[in-house]
Amino acid sequence: MLTLARRSKKPEEHVNHERWLVTYADLITLLLAFFVIMYAMSKVDVNKYEVLAQSLSLQFKESNSILSMNSGVSGQNMPPKSTVGEITDKKTKERQAAAADMERKEKELQDILKTVQAYIEENHLEAQITVGNSERGVSVTLKDLFLFDLGKAELKPEAYPVLNKLASLFPTLDTKISIEGHTDNIPVRTGSPFQDNWGLSNARSLSVLRYFTTKADPKISDSKFMSTGYADTIPVAPNDSMENRAKNRRVEIVILR
Repeated sequence: MLTLARRSKKPEEHVNHERWLVTYADLITLLLAFFVIMYAMSKVDVNKYEVLAQSLSLQFKESNSILSMNSGVSGQNMPPKSTVGEITDKKTKERQAAAADMERKEKELQDILKTVQAYIEENHLEAQITVGNSERGVSVTLKDLFLFDLGKAELKPEAYPVLNKLASLFPTLDTKISIEGHTDNIPVRTGSPFQDNWGLSNARSLSVLRYFTTKADPKISDSKFMSTGYADTIPVAPNDSMENRAKNRRVEIVILR
């Protein structure tokens, strides 16, 4: 008799309906850890901010104390009214003194202008000497042939009285005196001791300066004078005729403002 083996039944698997609790517990644990970390971090920041706040508070208190002691608003360090008044009075006096000094110098220049004009008229030197007033100062212009021979830089003896008269006006002046030589545009002659008109004009201005400081009145300070030569670069008339060229050959003595 054939016996059929019975197939054994597999045990039925038990369905665990509470498995989700494990995942949920893990999630709760992670969240708890996260909040603990965040709480710890927030406590550290609070502590830091408390320290910072205390430090800033201390700094502001110190600044306020300094301001209360030294602030210009409090008026403690402001100069007294009497000092302010003294400073104002001093500045006013300085301005008045400067104005008075300028007025004095201007009067000196006007006096020189009148004196030289009178001297020229008394000695009939109008053809040789002119005097004028400009922005630079009082200018006394002497023609070259009144002072020098043609092409030379040695002073003529007849020029001495005029230079002596001018020198007598200088010692009391508190200003500079510029002596300036000028020529026409004709080149210097062959064999001249001067290379060109620059050399001639410079030598002539120096001759007048040296006369003032060594012969006219040795007590006149050299520091009062300036000397220069302009050759033919500053003509007073076009160099197109003998008459105009004669006007350009000159020495100017400018008593500067």
